[in-house]
Amino acid sequence: QVQLVESGGGLVQPGGSLRLSCAASGSIFSIETMGWYRQAPGKQRELVADISRGARTNYADSVKGRFTISRDNAKNTVYLQMNSLKPEDTAVYYCNADASPTIATLRNYWGQGTQVTVSS
Repeated sequence: QVQLVESGGGLVQPGGSLRLSCAASGSIFSIETMGWYRQAPGKQRELVADISRGARTNYADSVKGRFTISRDNAKNTVYLQMNSLKPEDTAVYYCNADASPTIATLRNYWGQGTQVTVSS
């Protein structure tokens, strides 16, 4: 099995920055796409950004130019640098990964989530 553990959430003022990290551990043969999703109260979970193993990135329109996703394949870790944060960015942020615990097996995994609150 593969476990995803997020860190870096917290409370920040509007205009501030936070950096989220997500480390994958366990039985890992390979990790393909890694990404970040978020879910605000009363809303559906939505894609924030994802990144392929080859570092091709994809962003939600609402975060383009403010958030940057990156990954360290050697550490099985994905990062989300969030700048110019707005109150509407407040949500629980979830790490997601398509990973293979063994050769020829590909499964989707979720982290437990980390709270990001943007408020003055």
